[in-house]
Amino acid sequence: MGSSFLEEIKNKAIKLNKTIVLPESHDERVLKAAEILTREKIVSVITLGNDDRVRSDAKKSDVDLTGVRVIDPSTSDKLSDFTNLYFNLRKHKGVTVEKARETVLRDLFFAAMMVKEGMADGSVAGSSASTADVMRAGIQCVGMPEGISIVSSFFLMIFPEKVYSFADCAVVPDPDVNQLADIAISTADNHRNLTGDEPRVAMLSFSTKGSAQHESVDKVIDAVKNIKDKRPDLEVDG
Repeated sequence: MGSSFLEEIKNKAIKLNKTIVLPESHDERVLKAAEILTREKIVSVITLGNDDRVRSDAKKSDVDLTGVRVIDPSTSDKLSDFTNLYFNLRKHKGVTVEKARETVLRDLFFAAMMVKEGMADGSVAGSSASTADVMRAGIQCVGMPEGISIVSSFFLMIFPEKVYSFADCAVVPDPDVNQLADIAISTADNHRNLTGDEPRVAMLSFSTKGSAQHESVDKVIDAVKNIKDKRPDLEVDG
C-alpha cells in the first residue's frame, strides 16, 4: 500500500491544482523540489526572494525554474497590506507598525500571510528554519481552527497493508488533558482527509486498562472522556 498510497496523494494533488509557497529559496533542495513539483504539475509553486538571485542560484545548481513564480517580499505590492494586517493581528501584543513591517518581510511570515490572504493554499518550510519558527509564523498569521486549542504534529507510518497516524511526535512534549484530546481529534480528522479511511483512535499509555496508577495514565483516561464529549462520532479507546 505504501507506494500506491503516495501515488494516490500525488494524483489527488494534481487534480486539485493548488498553489504552494516555498519560502526557503536559499536552499538548493527547495529549488529542486520546486522544479519537480512544477514539471510534474503536482502543484503551482511560488518561492520567495530576489528574482535575479533565485534564478541565478537555480542555474548554478542546474535547476530549471520555468513555470515557478518568484516573489520578492521587499518589492511586493502586498507588503503594505500584509504589514497592516499583521499589525492588527498582533497590536494587542505590543507590536508596532514598524515591527509588523519588519516581521512580514521575513520569508516565513510573508509566506504565512499569503496563505492567510488566499494567495496560496499552503506554505511548506523547515528545510533550514526551525520547527518553532515555522510554527510561530503559522500561528501568528494564519491562526488556529475553531475548537482546537493547540497546534500539533503527526507522522504517517505507511505499511504494506495500512497507513497509521502517530501524534504528537514533534511539537507538544507534555500536553494537558484538553490539549491531548484536541491533538487526537486533529489527527483523526487529518487521517481521514489524507487516507479516506475512517479513523479509530487509540490513546496510548504504559497502563493496560487501569493496570497501573499514575498521573500520566489518569491524563489519558480523562482525555478519552473529553474526546467522547467533544466528538461522539469518533471511535476512541484508551
